[in-house]
Amino acid sequence: MTALDPWLADVQKPTAQARGLPNAHYTDPQFFAEERDALFGSGWAGLAVASDVAEIGDAVPITFLDIPLLLIRGRDDVVRVFQNICRHRGMILVDAPRRIEGAIRCPYHSWCYSTQGQLVATPHVGGPGFNTHKDIDRPSLGLIETRSHVWRDVVWINLSGTAPPFEDAMADVIARWADFEQPMYHGGDDSRFTLTVESNWKLAVENYCESYHLPWVHPGLNSYSRLEDHYNIEQDGVTSGQGTLVYRQLTGETGAVFPDFAGLDPKWDAGAEYLAIYPNVLLGVHRDHAFAIILRPDGPNRTEEYVHLYYATPDSDADLRARNAEQWKLVFEEDIFVVEGMQLGRRAPGFDGGRFSPAMDGPTHCFHKWAAGRIARHRSPA
Repeated sequence: MTALDPWLADVQKPTAQARGLPNAHYTDPQFFAEERDALFGSGWAGLAVASDVAEIGDAVPITFLDIPLLLIRGRDDVVRVFQNICRHRGMILVDAPRRIEGAIRCPYHSWCYSTQGQLVATPHVGGPGFNTHKDIDRPSLGLIETRSHVWRDVVWINLSGTAPPFEDAMADVIARWADFEQPMYHGGDDSRFTLTVESNWKLAVENYCESYHLPWVHPGLNSYSRLEDHYNIEQDGVTSGQGTLVYRQLTGETGAVFPDFAGLDPKWDAGAEYLAIYPNVLLGVHRDHAFAIILRPDGPNRTEEYVHLYYATPDSDADLRARNAEQWKLVFEEDIFVVEGMQLGRRAPGFDGGRFSPAMDGPTHCFHKWAAGRIARHRSPA
């Protein structure tokens, strides 16, 4: 690999000697296209949350890395992901979120599909009044399904179809948070929001991984959850992040708090953890709520962040939920100026990828090593 690309080899050196990914990986459309296959396509990436299609028949079109996809909850109550195209002439099937009451009908020639993806009607395909033809094999012309899996309400997809089973690929993460393998409930419309960031998606991951920036970027948060109260999480291969030892529950004016998740280890009484699951999912767990952030890149210089909050019971206090969402929104908005500032910095020709603090930047370097390794294997799969 060193002979192929010395820069990627430098990224994978020990943290004290390594440098970060080069500027082009943040600004160049050619590298962005390469990463679609190398970083997103070959493994499990986050697309959306199952709560986006809460009811049977709910369908949401999503353009993901320029690929038109359709998230849908079928009549069998299973969430699936299909390519959002008709098998006839490739027409887009669903152009806005809606409830599918009957079949998914193509607006071009009215070919129809069930919510489970089967082709069920081909009007006039054999000529006027003839809705079948011997050479049109309906069972083989269903919607093209994208391999998917739902965990912690996140809909994970494997575009290549070749990744290990989700439970195997994410075994270490699932085991780390085994206490939280229990029902959780989306807080509803007041517990979701979207942020637009004018930066490459990787910078959002890198910033989320570390607590080093807390004193200067999040002074309010740092006033009670200080830098020295945090610890690094470094699991080479799929995730890295940070944890705190002093999580403080949000309390309402009457002293109300959110109910805790059941049966948690006492370490979670004042502990919380925040993991970046590579490539593009940011998760947080606390004794009384959790969150998921899905990063959807829109080219190399822009990212949409979809934030969702979850609780241990379906009937958590509405006012407290709204306060919690506002509090987290403020924290995540505080990060925008640094993420966008780093993106502008990637246009400086003298910047060589930067350096990492051996004590503080280990989680961020884990992400860089993972990305460099995936890119190198993609370029030289043998």
